[in-house]
Amino acid sequence: MSRLYFKYGTMGSSKSAQALMAKFNYEQKGMKVLLLKPSLDDRGDSSKKHYVRSRIGLKSECNIFTPSTSIMNLYEKMVEENGNYDCVIVDEAQFCTRGQVDDFKTITKDIPVLCYGLLTNFKCELFEGSKRIVELADSMTEIKSVCRCGKKSTVNARFINGKCVDEGPVVFIGGDESYENLCYWCWQKELEKVKNQK
Repeated sequence: MSRLYFKYGTMGSSKSAQALMAKFNYEQKGMKVLLLKPSLDDRGDSSKKHYVRSRIGLKSECNIFTPSTSIMNLYEKMVEENGNYDCVIVDEAQFCTRGQVDDFKTITKDIPVLCYGLLTNFKCELFEGSKRIVELADSMTEIKSVCRCGKKSTVNARFINGKCVDEGPVVFIGGDESYENLCYWCWQKELEKVKNQK
């Protein structure tokens, strides 16, 4: 029986780079990979081409899915068009719906599914997709990264106009200009700094 893997970390922890390296590894062995990502992450995409991109410059074309997409229907369509796959790799898996994660689990009857994503949002709360993956995963691996203070980062701190915020919409796509991976205590210091300025 194949497995559902969840490899998670804060922003900037090389999740996308590791997803692309895993894809390369499979393909180097002559295997076929279905690379997917949710449509919510559209940074650097055009109207016709979609990519998984890493901060270190790696990228690979991928297929996207919307919150309403049936993953089973998409997967079966891709198999019908391209033949069987040996693995499914999902980047930004935190944006999956509960039902989509259930579909990925079903696919593991036949092949492994590797999900890469954030565990929690900028409020330190689980994303819907991440929560369901945690509930169903056969294997979970933390991809560690470092806070500015040298401790392990655990928080995806959101900054608006240079100020740390803990209110706002859960989904807010951005890069280094909007987020910094911090440890819990540096995050609390940044929030306190903003409160003291009011």
